[in-house]
Amino acid sequence: MIADKRPPLNRGNVTGSDRLAALLPWLAGGVFGTIVAVFLLLGYFALPVLFDGNITLFSPIWRPEQGQYGIMAMVMASVMLAILASLIALPLAVGICGLCLFPQYRRIAALLRALMRLMAGVPTVVYGIAAVFLLVPWLRDTLHYGSGFCLLAAILMVVILILPVMIMLLDSHCRVLMQQLYPTASALGMTSSQIILHLILPSSRPVLAASTLLGLSRAIGDTLLPLMLAGNAPQLSANLLDSMRTLTAHIALVLATDSHSAEYNSLFAAGLLLLSVSTVTTILIRTITTRSGARSPQS
Repeated sequence: MIADKRPPLNRGNVTGSDRLAALLPWLAGGVFGTIVAVFLLLGYFALPVLFDGNITLFSPIWRPEQGQYGIMAMVMASVMLAILASLIALPLAVGICGLCLFPQYRRIAALLRALMRLMAGVPTVVYGIAAVFLLVPWLRDTLHYGSGFCLLAAILMVVILILPVMIMLLDSHCRVLMQQLYPTASALGMTSSQIILHLILPSSRPVLAASTLLGLSRAIGDTLLPLMLAGNAPQLSANLLDSMRTLTAHIALVLATDSHSAEYNSLFAAGLLLLSVSTVTTILIRTITTRSGARSPQS
């Protein structure tokens, strides 16, 4: 048995890293306690609204002047935006990530990775302003339907918003896998395309699922782009060219114009629903990435 010859720790040997490591559990506990407190606060104010027979939240009609506070139109708009944006962004993310894995495109891959990191740091309002002056007039003049402020405009810009994080998560996993498999696979005669299609992508299914959930979570929680581009009409529609209002935009609009009314109190139920969806999605992402050994860009 080898004796431990390290000197015993005393106050003189404690470094800054040791103090930070001792502080981390307390910080993690503080974050967990804050999340629980937010849940309890929203639940305290939302439960009376949910069980009030005079307030019908789960209907598609939002007419507060007539005592109708249905939020289902906003819920459906949020679901449509999040699912469609994720479905559009996923093949783009897989394609860009696959391009970055080809050894002959190393310089292009370095530029794309730098571009993705830059895009991930761009404020959302910049995307919104660019879309108001470029995308919205283009949709209006091309499709000749409405004002151009519609759910489709918000979806297209949310795709640009969630694409960098999805690519970064996929690339962090697939690049390591490529480095491990490429020497053996190329020695067996496989081309780069065959390695990516038949080895990398099939082995990356859990990370693909985590990447989709990450994009879904980011899309359903974004407020500014739907607020600026979707038109903010509280109506239920299957036409993407119609103006609609997402749940996050609805909370921001009502919160800025009203307080201490039944209309205002209904926001707590909407907030509790959003927080629950976000928490469940985050837990799923953590579970998948932990089991697959990948790292989330949020970590």
